[in-house]
Amino acid sequence: MVAYVINEIVITEPARFQTYADQVPAILKQYGGAYVVRGGAPERVDGPEPPHRLVVLRFQSREAARRWRNSPEYLAILPIREATSSSRVYIVDAYAD
Repeated sequence: MVAYVINEIVITEPARFQTYADQVPAILKQYGGAYVVRGGAPERVDGPEPPHRLVVLRFQSREAARRWRNSPEYLAILPIREATSSSRVYIVDAYAD
């Protein structure tokens, strides 16, 4: 079943964060992931203010998403994201009838 990785990000150091963001696409592609949403300006409709940046990634399965997230390539750049932003990241399965 298709799964999505959702990342709500508040960027604290944009220039350094960009060094992380520039490296993600190649790693994502290597592990079969694809962007559904990358950045943009979230518009609040209800609830608290949204984060500065919202990223939604699509994978063929929850397991594929975990392989990407735990890959040596991604783990090598993750400290950059952690040092330059605060995030809430989660994996959700797609809706199935």
